[in-house]
Amino acid sequence: MKKYITRFALLFLSIIFLAGCTDQFEEINTDPDRAKDAPATNVLAFVLTYWPDNLNDVWADMNEPSTYAGHLAKIQYIDEAKYNFRPGVVESKWYDIYLTLNNVNEIIAKAETDDNQNLLAVAKILRAYFFQTATDTWRDIPYTDALKIKDGLLLPTYDKQEDIYPALLAELKEAADIFATNSKGDLGDGDILFGGDTEKWQKFANSLRLRMAMRISGVDETLAKSTVSEILGSPANYPVMESNADNAFFWWPGSDPYEEPWYTDSKGRDDHALSDVLINTLLQLDDPRLPVYAFPAVSDGAYRGFTIGAAAQPNLTTVSRIGARFRLDPAGFTPYMRYAEVMFLVAEASLKGFNTGGVTAAVAYNEAVKASLLENEVSAADIATYLAGKGKFNGTLNQIYLQEWIALFKQGMEAWSLYRRTGIPTTHYVAPASIYPGHNSPPFRYPYPQNELTLNGSNATPFESEVVDAFWGKKMWWDTRQGVN
Repeated sequence: MKKYITRFALLFLSIIFLAGCTDQFEEINTDPDRAKDAPATNVLAFVLTYWPDNLNDVWADMNEPSTYAGHLAKIQYIDEAKYNFRPGVVESKWYDIYLTLNNVNEIIAKAETDDNQNLLAVAKILRAYFFQTATDTWRDIPYTDALKIKDGLLLPTYDKQEDIYPALLAELKEAADIFATNSKGDLGDGDILFGGDTEKWQKFANSLRLRMAMRISGVDETLAKSTVSEILGSPANYPVMESNADNAFFWWPGSDPYEEPWYTDSKGRDDHALSDVLINTLLQLDDPRLPVYAFPAVSDGAYRGFTIGAAAQPNLTTVSRIGARFRLDPAGFTPYMRYAEVMFLVAEASLKGFNTGGVTAAVAYNEAVKASLLENEVSAADIATYLAGKGKFNGTLNQIYLQEWIALFKQGMEAWSLYRRTGIPTTHYVAPASIYPGHNSPPFRYPYPQNELTLNGSNATPFESEVVDAFWGKKMWWDTRQGVN
């Protein structure tokens, strides 16, 4: 004990000595080469890059959401597709989302100080986008009390998804109204998504509102209807994406270390193929996107998917790998949102009897399919053939959902959410080698991270108790499927 007292005393005297030697301690203790306060546009650039780099890579997308969605299958190291998750991956996803949100809050604070309304609107869009991903991953999460460490709140309470979605829609409306009535301020060079084009941000905001409204249309029809009617009934104030030119795609520079994440993975790994669910669907439809989405199998030139969550790996020469557009381009893209998705949402809304500004389900469906085909460089002649043949609109929601699911390739989270909401494609299945027997559906959710249960257990434990076998139990609020477990 005397030893520790002596060390403390020496430390204390040293501090007093240093303080007496100079009244410029803060200046001496500051690293002149490290910025203390990054400009808001720099933080925006960081956020826009960090998200696709960490939430759309092999760990946070390809291994799990894209296999849960039915798009991809693991062909080596199959554990994740069998739901044998890595706790560190779950921890990282939680950390990455909230770290990104914390940076978005910094943008909001700076934008409010500078009265940069356009930057404020952009930050609100991103905050809603990131929180939507979080709640669609875990369902009930810290929201209202989240990210308030500066206020001394270290253990945030949890909000239910039923309360989070309306709040996100309200925040997106705030952003949309800023663009419609109070647009001012420069986004700076940090806008590496739309190059400072506030009109594209405005369209992105309203397109996201449309996505969230239709996602809850089966559980809160009143809010969904009013939101859709406001957006599609007032295109001058609330425009949505109008063509593929409005796609919210993050394009990578293409040089190391700024290469597209799926490409980066391909340089050293060969763990993924297209699933049998996706390949078989495209084959049955004679879909012209097939050779864009997939390579033929090396063994015989056939397009062949693999079982999601199989007991063992296949003969690797017999299965179709991911197509070059999506995996082999270092300067490729990471999608935030697509125009095709917007038009599928309009088609669904119209078929459900919502006010879509006079756009019929058939018109919206045809435009959505065409947009997806054009995005994948399908010729005009092949587009016409497809829309007159097996892609012809049959007037059903299930066809709209199936085509939307196809179009969402490389957006594992959104395709997984579409499946959980609709049960489409009906050919999707629970992994045959699942380590959790007794379930008849792919996962409903992610498990909560262990660190959260340890450090914030008093708030997290009641919600964790509703989880069954890490991935099942309480469904998403908007998941109205019956008979799944």
